[in-house]
Amino acid sequence: MPITDVELACTAARAGAAVVRAMFGAPLTRLEKSGGDFATAADVAAEQAVLDVIRAARPGDAVTGEESGSTGPAGAERTWLVAPLCGTLNYAARTMLVAVNVALRVGSDITVAASADPFADEVFWTDGVRAHIRRSGVDEPLKPSPDSRLVDVNLDPPFPNSPAFRATALLADPGFAERFRPRVVSTTLAVAWVAAGRRAAYVTDGRLHDSVHFAAGIALCRAASCMLTGLDGRPPHTGAGGLIAAADQETHTALLDLIRNQ
Repeated sequence: MPITDVELACTAARAGAAVVRAMFGAPLTRLEKSGGDFATAADVAAEQAVLDVIRAARPGDAVTGEESGSTGPAGAERTWLVAPLCGTLNYAARTMLVAVNVALRVGSDITVAASADPFADEVFWTDGVRAHIRRSGVDEPLKPSPDSRLVDVNLDPPFPNSPAFRATALLADPGFAERFRPRVVSTTLAVAWVAAGRRAAYVTDGRLHDSVHFAAGIALCRAASCMLTGLDGRPPHTGAGGLIAAADQETHTALLDLIRNQ
């Protein structure tokens, strides 16, 4: 029986995660990018593992990889978005906070997605309707919760909404400290954690449309019925851009008010 898209996403993400896990702690060549960003040999190898799985099962699909760029048929209706190692700086510093993100865009919609944690051996996945976590082959539904009060804030550039929005100003706001506790893990694994109830919310600036880093996490949060908007309260990928992903309406409203107060 042919593999389904959602199982393909999970299989591809696990393949990338296996490479990331195997290469952890080894001396890694750095490949410099613009703006001080860089990739490592693990990023490249993990992306190749993901692409090998996708291309073997869906040779007619296009792929956009963080490291290899766009490949496959031009104008394809189906495009896979791949971030093979989200959290490269963490990884290079031998910190086990990274994600392997795989998402499928059909037309303008993300229809399936998977975000793998290589070191917890977990895969967060969605078929566009359901959102689950898979551990040891067992699937459990994702259940958002605001109870932790932990809000992960992305401090990595770019910041297109500065000075109207500054992540550091949000963290310094007394109203934020009264209600929430900040966390900065510097990987979009934290977006999946909102869907899983491990974070109350996640906030970032940036233009996230078709982002290989954020597509999977946003799809997971949407399927888990989280509150999702841009920084201005409008639907994601419109208006000012950025993202507020919150476990519930109350948390989202509180963060939106704090951001508007800037």
